[in-house]
Amino acid sequence: MAVSAANVKQLRDKTGAGMMDCKRALEESGGDIDKAISYLREQGMLAASKKSSREAKEGLIHTYLHQGSRIGAMVELNCETDFVARNDAFQGLARDIAMQVAAAKPITVNRDQVSTELIEKEKEIYSNQAKNEGKPEHVVDRI
Repeated sequence: MAVSAANVKQLRDKTGAGMMDCKRALEESGGDIDKAISYLREQGMLAASKKSSREAKEGLIHTYLHQGSRIGAMVELNCETDFVARNDAFQGLARDIAMQVAAAKPITVNRDQVSTELIEKEKEIYSNQAKNEGKPEHVVDRI
């Protein structure tokens, strides 16, 4: 089936997928935009599952110590190859993440250490914010 460029553009605008992926999805779905979106999502899930089995064995550990040495953070950032780990952009990312962690003043190091009381308190705060914004009750329950 021939697919118009306008349909490809429309699908691409909606999904952000590549042009050839959009064209292939439209061909597979017979030109139906909604079916093409479903097709792209299914294909995306397949691609993600293939990549999820890869192990990120390389990486680096970056430390950040603020002036005066009162605040610091240590971040481990993993990647698949040592080539990426040596890249300046990757090292900059690790530096930026460490700085953000230090600035955020986290309460815990990992999610297992977060108490259920704190979680309930935060849920209540966000729920009240949503109610104050006029969101419907069924939407507030999902937040």
